[in-house]
Amino acid sequence: MDAKDILTDAFGRIPDLVHQAVHGLTREQLRWAPAPGANSIGWLVWHLTRVQDDHVADVIGTEQIYVTGDWAARFGLKPDPSDTGYGHSPRQVSVVAPESAQALEDYYRAVHERTLAFVAGLTDDDLDRVVDTAWDPPVTLGVRLVSVADDDAQHAGQAAYVRGLL
Repeated sequence: MDAKDILTDAFGRIPDLVHQAVHGLTREQLRWAPAPGANSIGWLVWHLTRVQDDHVADVIGTEQIYVTGDWAARFGLKPDPSDTGYGHSPRQVSVVAPESAQALEDYYRAVHERTLAFVAGLTDDDLDRVVDTAWDPPVTLGVRLVSVADDDAQHAGQAAYVRGLL
C-alpha cells in the first residue's frame, strides 16, 4: 500500500460518517444545538465539507465547489469562498441553515468525489510539495491532506455525538 492508497482509504471513510450523522434528520434537528452557542449537526457537517472544499481547491488551484451552482443558497448563505466556519461566533453558527440532510450529503459527495479524483493522480513526489509556507516547518501537500482527513473525521464524530444527544 502506498501513501495515495492510505489517503484514499482515509477520505473514503468520511462519507459513511457524514451519512450516519445526518440521514433522516429534519431541518430543525440539523439546526439543533445541545446548548446555547454550541455547534449544531448541520453546522459541523457544513464546516467539515467547507474545509475540505477550501483546502483541496487551494492545492489543486481551482475554484471551490461551494461557490459554483446553488450550494451556498442551500445552506441559507452567500457563496463566500472565505466562509469556511473558522472563527464563527455562535450567531454565525446559528445562521447556517441546511435545507435538508440531503443538501449536506450532496455537497459532501461533490467535494469528496473531487478530492478522490485529485488523490488518484498523485505521486509520492507530489506529496512532498510545499503548499503553505506560513507554518514552521512549511506544510507539504501530504501533511495538508492528512490534516483535512483528520479534521473531517473529528467533526463527523462531533456531529454523531450531537445526534446522540438529540
